[in-house]
Amino acid sequence: MQFHHHGYVSGDPRVEPAAGVGINRPTGLPDEVDVLIVGTGPAGMLTAAQLSQFPDVTTRIVERRPGRLAIGQADGIQARSVETFQAFGFAERIIAEAYRITEMAFWKPDPADHSRIVRAARAVDDPAGISEFPHLIVNQARVLDYFAEFMANSPTRMTPDYGYEFQGLKVSGEGDYPVTVTLVHTSGPDEGRERTIRAKYVVGADGARSKVRESIGCHLAGDQANHAWGVMDVLAVTDFPDIRTKCAIQSGAGGSILLIPREGGHLFRMYVDLGEVNPNDKGAVRKTTIEQIIGKANDILHPYTLDVRNVAWHSVYEVGHRLTDRFDDVLPEDRGTRTPRVFITGDACHTHSAKAGQGMNVSMQDGFNLAWKLGHVLEGRSPESLLDSYSAERQVVAKNLIDFDKQWSTLMARKPEEFEDPAELETFYTSTAEFPAGFMTQYAPSMLVAEAQHQDLATGFPVGKRFKSAPVLRVCDTNPMHLGHHAKADGRWRIYVFADTAQAGSPGPVADFAEWIANSPESPLAATPSNADRDAWFDVKVIYQQDHTNVDINAVPAAFKPTVGPFKLTYLEKVFGTDPHNDIFDLRGLSRDGVVVVVRPDQYVANVLPLTATAELGGFFAPLLASHPGAGLIQA
Repeated sequence: MQFHHHGYVSGDPRVEPAAGVGINRPTGLPDEVDVLIVGTGPAGMLTAAQLSQFPDVTTRIVERRPGRLAIGQADGIQARSVETFQAFGFAERIIAEAYRITEMAFWKPDPADHSRIVRAARAVDDPAGISEFPHLIVNQARVLDYFAEFMANSPTRMTPDYGYEFQGLKVSGEGDYPVTVTLVHTSGPDEGRERTIRAKYVVGADGARSKVRESIGCHLAGDQANHAWGVMDVLAVTDFPDIRTKCAIQSGAGGSILLIPREGGHLFRMYVDLGEVNPNDKGAVRKTTIEQIIGKANDILHPYTLDVRNVAWHSVYEVGHRLTDRFDDVLPEDRGTRTPRVFITGDACHTHSAKAGQGMNVSMQDGFNLAWKLGHVLEGRSPESLLDSYSAERQVVAKNLIDFDKQWSTLMARKPEEFEDPAELETFYTSTAEFPAGFMTQYAPSMLVAEAQHQDLATGFPVGKRFKSAPVLRVCDTNPMHLGHHAKADGRWRIYVFADTAQAGSPGPVADFAEWIANSPESPLAATPSNADRDAWFDVKVIYQQDHTNVDINAVPAAFKPTVGPFKLTYLEKVFGTDPHNDIFDLRGLSRDGVVVVVRPDQYVANVLPLTATAELGGFFAPLLASHPGAGLIQA
């Protein structure tokens, strides 16, 4: 962590100096904002947290509740989300308090007595080692707390504005603040009074009943599965032996349970199968009492018993799979004639069952995808055409999620006798592990993702997929670390230069690349403002094939050792050698002739190029940089 570059810091280094709009930030909601986010769920809070890193962007996030969320409905944290938490600086702390899933047990009717259940199989949660991060269970409210802390410690000193409910908006297309938003106070002395805010952009993260979605004419379309589930978070005494293990339980008496142990050592969640719902039910199933849910759970668990002592939360829902046709306010016939002003994220644009543990995880990636793009456009780094890519990229991901969830929720609702293969449920769980872990997302070629013409140079970093970290050794202090863990959610692009076999400082492709990226007017670094640090917009790192003892840091080109801060200190932490026990070149299929891997601010690989392809690299960034030669020549 870098924090002494502006002078000695004696306090908490996570608290960054206030800057830009964070200096004397008004406590009240201003009349004009750059970005107004509606809703403090996971998508909204991550969007706000990322934008809090842009000091000159005025972002406010409003919430109808009077204060923080006390208990959330979502609890599953996939490994991809934990990777994201690492970028926001709280992965280690949330891992420490969470429940960690390592196995899943599958319980089925006893072949000798179908009235009883027996453990039929166990499955390792991540048999292929998809990520170095674990699969967690933790209350959604705690995730929001960590994002709130990150926002408050960021240069903009952002905090949620509680007690405001969204009523509607109008997009005029005129002036600096073309979106007029009507809010109403929901608490305090002004309760019931309307308030009008003008914004440049609005992000609707206001859930499945989104009023922002309604205001831009979008509708969730899809189906109901006509199958109901009761869900409860409880403290109980039970003789069921796997009560602290994630389980899929199918009973011979009919009905299933998905058991999710919760953090804290005692609490657990049960999704209890309530069966098929009559199409003419008219919502009557939602009146199922907690006593009825507990009774059904006991029927399914026989011969084991469940004595519930405390209910923290419960609900009844019917499985639904719905998706909007667009994630912004631009109609299909207007696409290309104007850029979006209003966006929707998370449950506002896609809904599905809770049992695949995807809602919060996919919603946060919606916010991560959108937020840095808004920051770049509003700070003048990138042209507005960048914003068209949000809906194009994330709608495909949501469609894939819904298709997956239909399969999983259908399998969970089947009766044991309806399976052709008795092991079908656990086979599906293990064979599709990469998808629910969050690692199947692969963005298609666009202005943000290059064609994979040189993929053979870095087979372990597929273009369009998330950057899969690997061990390296930092040369300056000999510390072993994961390369990807060095990347903070600060809105910067990453350019990883994996060197050829030559020693640091030797003439050759690395030296030539370093000279070009530092000094060429075609280099993306040329767009960096002259009053900013050289690495303010682009984080350029070099990884040598030698171990750290064989890298002469004084011979490393200056492009990989930028000067930072008012004292122009030399930053040495961008130079790495290989870990002799886990060579990143072997682990990620990297060419020994060297390769450049470009990674977006949201951690997805954007391009793979030879060390000599500087013209291609400059051409890739040209349309993404508003002040760069060629900016805006290629549209999204």
